[in-house]
Amino acid sequence: MVLVLAGVLSAFVVPQLFNSDDFNARGFHDETLAFLRYAHKSAIAQRRPVCVVFGVNTATLKIDADRNPATGSSGCEANLAGPRGTNLTARGTVQYAVVPAAVVFNSLGQPATAQTIQVAGAANPIVVEAGTGYVHE
Repeated sequence: MVLVLAGVLSAFVVPQLFNSDDFNARGFHDETLAFLRYAHKSAIAQRRPVCVVFGVNTATLKIDADRNPATGSSGCEANLAGPRGTNLTARGTVQYAVVPAAVVFNSLGQPATAQTIQVAGAANPIVVEAGTGYVHE
């Protein structure tokens, strides 16, 4: 019985250990999804624009430093610390395949347009809905 269990584990677990790019891509996809959801919720809670600025393999949280929503400022010049910090960086060779320069949530949590973000190696794209700002796979 122990040999059968060891055989099954070696057939399914060992290949996953050597295929770390897929594992890192899925992890980065999930972290990006959480990062965008946090930005959406922060924009609503803070009642001011929040941006997620993307690089090839990074994402940065920014917030409008102007606390007066009546001024209409939409610049995201101040860093916003999230639960895991201000920056998100991919591990290994993982990077974004399809990504906008930035996703900007207004004070109601709505982006200007719908956005799609794709992590290379991850199966599903991340979608940000235009009207609501809803972030999902």
